[in-house]
Amino acid sequence: MTTARQKLDPGYSPWTPLRFLAPAVLALLAIGIYPTLFAIVTSFREYQLTRPRSGFPFVGLENYKTILFDSTFRDSLFLTFKFFLFSMPCQLALGVAIALLLHQPGAGFLRSVARVALVVPLATTYAVVGLIGRLMFNRDFGVANEFLSWFGIAGIDWLGSPIGAFAAIVIMDVWQWTPFCALIFLAGLSMIPVEIEEAARLETSSKWQLLKRVQAPYLLPGLTALLILRSADVLKLFDMVFVMTRGGPGAATDLISVYVQRVGFKVFDMGLASAQAVVLMILAVILSRLYIRLIYREIDG
Repeated sequence: MTTARQKLDPGYSPWTPLRFLAPAVLALLAIGIYPTLFAIVTSFREYQLTRPRSGFPFVGLENYKTILFDSTFRDSLFLTFKFFLFSMPCQLALGVAIALLLHQPGAGFLRSVARVALVVPLATTYAVVGLIGRLMFNRDFGVANEFLSWFGIAGIDWLGSPIGAFAAIVIMDVWQWTPFCALIFLAGLSMIPVEIEEAARLETSSKWQLLKRVQAPYLLPGLTALLILRSADVLKLFDMVFVMTRGGPGAATDLISVYVQRVGFKVFDMGLASAQAVVLMILAVILSRLYIRLIYREIDG
């Protein structure tokens, strides 16, 4: 039976849309779904890379039981949340400040230029950010110590001290992701009806009241998205930290992703590493649902 679409385009067939979708679907299966399923299956096996002929026997929940008594895993997870609590508020505060500055009336040209400039850190890969951070915080010739010398402060061995190394990775993460927060918040502010915002500016001269009463509701959806994306991103943050500090000195920057990598590719226990990765995936899903319930409940209220 010939459809109206086929009459207009004789070369059209019902399979045409599927042919266009097939490359994206295949790519998703190859780099997303298959590795996830493989990790889940592997987490229930004794998968030792040093014993490939063992047959990788099924061990049930043994890998997950090991995680429960792994104090290093708990310490790395706690350090990761500590990293998130230090970096995320800074990114959100700076992102809101930049977005409000660019949203001011008469800032059209500045807004156009800033949108391009803000993309630069986002286009920089984690490994390159880590390399930049390693050079910036070098004790002998780094820019960070040069900046401190302007104020008469002695140079700091950033990457050689626990506190300095942790502060360094927080600063680099804030540098890379603050522009993303600013762009998301700026997009939210652009959704405010012009008439409502102009009327609010005439009603009050208080920028705090304008932010609280008019602009904040349009920022909350972006805030939810940022919390979800950044929480998942921090749980898998590896490249930047590994290039800058290798998780050191000691365990000062041993984030959970660095620890999982060490279990999988240095201890060669892929079964345990897969179980740890699955736990992190479940944790990311729980946090995402928590953000949506709490923040969207506030929006509805």
